[in-house]
Amino acid sequence: MQGEQLKKPFLSLIIPAHNEEARLPGTLAQINEFVEKQSYESEVLVVENGSTDHTFQIAQDLTERYPWIHLLRNAISGKGRAVRQGMLSAQGDYRFMCDVDLSMPVDEINCFLPPRLQDFDIAIASREAPGAVRYGEPPYRHIVGRIYNGLIRLLALPDVQDTQCGFKCFHGGVAEELFKRQTLTGWSFDVEILFIAHQWGYKIIEIPINWYYNPHSKISVWRDSFKMGVDLLTIRLNALRGKYKHPHANL
Repeated sequence: MQGEQLKKPFLSLIIPAHNEEARLPGTLAQINEFVEKQSYESEVLVVENGSTDHTFQIAQDLTERYPWIHLLRNAISGKGRAVRQGMLSAQGDYRFMCDVDLSMPVDEINCFLPPRLQDFDIAIASREAPGAVRYGEPPYRHIVGRIYNGLIRLLALPDVQDTQCGFKCFHGGVAEELFKRQTLTGWSFDVEILFIAHQWGYKIIEIPINWYYNPHSKISVWRDSFKMGVDLLTIRLNALRGKYKHPHANL
């Protein structure tokens, strides 16, 4: 076992966890079942961030049950902050961010990895790509999401149909470059990451998924949509100020 733990993982799963004491045990049980079935080495990084419930204690107990789980902690909340910490702490050749709600079935993770998927830098789950299916989503949520995506395409990413699904896979080296440049720490962080990737010429692929609406989502449509709109303007301003300039652009 000790020798196996020293192997470099092929896949790192990064799971941000804020006040997730109810859902985390079931989620990690499903992920454990998935990991055990794979022929490649995996690690799971749970990043507890600013929880006010027992998320950290529960995650700590689960690390004893599941040896490939590593627990990270950040005293300050913010999904973007948690994912950044996980991505930069991970060791995997591929690094996959994964929401605790598992609104995408965990077995679909392999759709984002070689050998099934080749020639990409970033593969993102899409609820809009041809072949994707949504289950149980209220019409108003879909409409609001499409309006927000329209703003994203107008201001930042004209060719990406779904930036906000919480499942994204990065080549390890690409993740290290991009997340070092991240400035946003809330819900819009992945739009910023994809914007930088687009500016730097990385290849982004959208993968159609089966997606199941979770009525207990922590996103408030109206409050968070306003904040995300402000974040989009921040991204554009950062770009104008040269914050996303590639470090080797002048070489």
